Amino acid sequence: MGPHPPEDNKGTASVTKSLDSFKARKTLQVGDKTYTYFSLPEAEKNGLEGVSRLPYSLKVVLENLLRFEDNRTVTADDIRAVAKWLVTRTSEHEISYRPARVLMQDFTGVPAVVDLAAMRDAAVKLGGDPKKVNPQVPVDLVIDHSVMIDYFGTQDAFTKNVELEYQRNGERYEFLRWGQSAFDNFRAVPPGTGICHQVNLEYLGQTVWTKDEDGETLAYPDTLVGTDSHTTMVNGMAVLGWGVGGIEAEAAMLGQPISMLIPEVIGFKLTGKLSEGITATDLVLRVVEMLRKKGVVGKFVEFYGPGLDNLSLEDAATIANMAPEYGATCGFFPVDEDTLEYLRSTGRDADRVALVEAYAKAQGMFRTSDAAEPVFTDTLELDISTVVPSLAGPKRPQDRVALDEAAEKFAVALREIKGGGKDPSTVPASTGESRFVDEGATGVTGKARQRYDVNGKSHGLADGDVVIAAITSCTNTSNPSVLIGAGLVARNALKKGLKVKPWVKTSLAPGSQVVTDYLKRAGVQEDLDALGFNLAGYGCTTCIGNSGPLDPAISDAVNENDLVVCSVLSGNRNFEGRVNPDVRANYLASPPLVVAYAIAGSMDINVAEDPLGEDQDGNPVYLKDIWPTNQEITDLIRSSITEEMFRERYSDVFKGDEHWQGIKVEGGMTYKWPMNSTYVANPPYFEDMTMEPKPLEDIESAAVLGLFLDSITTDHISPAGSIKAEAPAGVYLLEHQVAKKDFNSYGARRGNHHVMMRGTFANIRIKNQMVPGVEGGVTMKDGEQKWIYDAAMDYKEAGTPLVIFAGKEYGTGSSRDWAAKGTRLLGVRAVIAQSFERIHRSNLVGMGVLPFTFKDGESWQSHGITGTEKVTIKGVADLKPRQMVDILVEFADGTTKTIEVLCRIDTVDELEYVRAGGILHYVLRNLVAS
Repeated sequence: MGPHPPEDNKGTASVTKSLDSFKARKTLQVGDKTYTYFSLPEAEKNGLEGVSRLPYSLKVVLENLLRFEDNRTVTADDIRAVAKWLVTRTSEHEISYRPARVLMQDFTGVPAVVDLAAMRDAAVKLGGDPKKVNPQVPVDLVIDHSVMIDYFGTQDAFTKNVELEYQRNGERYEFLRWGQSAFDNFRAVPPGTGICHQVNLEYLGQTVWTKDEDGETLAYPDTLVGTDSHTTMVNGMAVLGWGVGGIEAEAAMLGQPISMLIPEVIGFKLTGKLSEGITATDLVLRVVEMLRKKGVVGKFVEFYGPGLDNLSLEDAATIANMAPEYGATCGFFPVDEDTLEYLRSTGRDADRVALVEAYAKAQGMFRTSDAAEPVFTDTLELDISTVVPSLAGPKRPQDRVALDEAAEKFAVALREIKGGGKDPSTVPASTGESRFVDEGATGVTGKARQRYDVNGKSHGLADGDVVIAAITSCTNTSNPSVLIGAGLVARNALKKGLKVKPWVKTSLAPGSQVVTDYLKRAGVQEDLDALGFNLAGYGCTTCIGNSGPLDPAISDAVNENDLVVCSVLSGNRNFEGRVNPDVRANYLASPPLVVAYAIAGSMDINVAEDPLGEDQDGNPVYLKDIWPTNQEITDLIRSSITEEMFRERYSDVFKGDEHWQGIKVEGGMTYKWPMNSTYVANPPYFEDMTMEPKPLEDIESAAVLGLFLDSITTDHISPAGSIKAEAPAGVYLLEHQVAKKDFNSYGARRGNHHVMMRGTFANIRIKNQMVPGVEGGVTMKDGEQKWIYDAAMDYKEAGTPLVIFAGKEYGTGSSRDWAAKGTRLLGVRAVIAQSFERIHRSNLVGMGVLPFTFKDGESWQSHGITGTEKVTIKGVADLKPRQMVDILVEFADGTTKTIEVLCRIDTVDELEYVRAGGILHYVLRNLVAS
């Protein structure tokens, strides 16, 4: 086990061509090996005064610029701008950044490979060589987003779910197998292996990367971008990486630098030590809350302070993982002794560990307890001993609630979700009468909640019942302390005679096979099994909407009685409509708390103080009675996890099981697109493409497709989760003879633009304010309510361009490239919002969609826009980065209004992408021309 083999460290960008204006090129001797590197201390001596005081994350950026200085994409002035940052602590200076590698998961990876295959076809039509369309840096795709929890709570759940996964995704997997053989520098980790971020942490990530070139071995920081926003997890081991859209990732794969402004860096000082019984999940939920309040969108966050000495690397990775939830580009932890120990304990090569230590110390990148604090743009501080047990919900990861207040806060949320502000106990359900009492629990209202019949079951169902309890997602399943903790909670609960409530769907989806090894060795997997937390799959399951269906009787009871039921999951996302269409309140929690809530069975119970149930003698059992001590968890970790586990599991990680090996690979340099596939189709991006791009045109008399409020997420915009039969995508599949039971999910069908276009803006919880009071993907056209897709196609046929108006933080959430691709394919030319999430803005630009923002204090509401207007944007052909632009709005009564907005094309490179028709068109023309 170790880094990528030398043959995988290819690339066209060569560091030997660096102009090295600051005489930074040196050699480093580590044992009997010699490495070439670009020394920051040497650069500091030769003109970059003070850079030793930079945040560690910016030192990585500075090294990248020194290594790629070519006076074209990177100039000496770009490098000096990083040193000047020490004075201003902010910068509007644009730089070109080149990550060492790219990481993908299959939901976003499949369409990226589809685009590469389409580019090869387009290259042939343009008279170019398709071989040139090839990743130029190492790319790893981990197939982890397709497994769904159809089977659970049994010993064969994992086997059955994997078999069903291959049945559903055969066409996609055949395509990925072709890509693995057709493209250089591209590897695929087969299904049933683990979550991409945990595989990255445990195996792919090296902290210091190497590359053999021209007889030298170059050493430089391990950096990456990924097509999943939680790529940031690997920042916990000092690997600088963040999520980008598939569009941006494809450009990086094809050798294009990433344009970015030198970021502000917010220092987050940690002091103290976690108290007894407090988990890393509790800590990260507090961090998310603080940083969301601080406001760190588009910024780096770097953690420092003496508290780092009291956190494990897995704890750091848990915090780094949720950078998208606190809004930052990344949450960086520098190299320290824990980094070296983690690399050793996970089976990394001894030479690699030695290099990491020597390189980090030589570069001033090694954190020690007595090191001087770096210079930051701004700082905030947390004494982690003050962290309390917590959850987050019911709709957003930043909405932390203390455990002892969770039931009370749920009662408030229930009134908002269901009761319109009324006391939920007075709000009648739509139908049904209860023949059940509340099984002894009265909840925070002091009244028994009305329970409703569940057909064929001996139990009822009430508002607040937990119907999904899932140990899932990379956030927590990379951290042995919370997984072993969950196992011990299960063991102690069983000893007390406690059981999971019969209406709870339980599942365990670890981040890697190593987790199964140590849970078994610790003896707690059998305890988890006994409570229904059997292995259900290795992948991102419940957290991304792959929770699978509820029991039909449960689902019917929920919908017939308008019940607000809950999920509790150890994930990082709980946005509306994400986890399960039947579940309207979703809470993030640590794995041990997931087990506790499965036993309690309701969010209406104060699990911190009320009994979870009774023991064999009828005595009440409280959470404190089954919660393990920190020392018990630590002792079991030490006796259960070995270096050999990692070496064995990752020794042949790309081989796959018999299912993967049995897939027949067809196709050569270009892909033979299957005619009738509803999973993979040749996208229309390059139709009628010519070597010379057509000039940009003004947007004339555009219709409004949607009016949206604040915090519209990419989950709202991008097709995700289950496909409804009555929705346009469902109608399309039925028309193509796909049975409803075989619909699979939008995520699984991301390689087919016909499905994805129809699913854009089709989230069941999205609220288009053009249709007030209605949820779902609808709009108004000529006074008639229509599906957004159907209206968009009508506008397209009429030659009418489209615009969208939105509020603050438009496009928050996962880096879903289809949120931008679908927007473009629907015919949307511009989005005018109060503010954008970083990745989604970039993705819109990458697809040629123009992003604009209102002036501070202004909004579509303040300008009286209702959706019936016509919108004209002049001067598009002459746009400049961050230019103020006038938008002419013509109201239905014939009056007009001019609104000045800011064009959020931020850099010259972004402007070139838009002029080319999108970033892929820009790259393809350059490849063909070369």
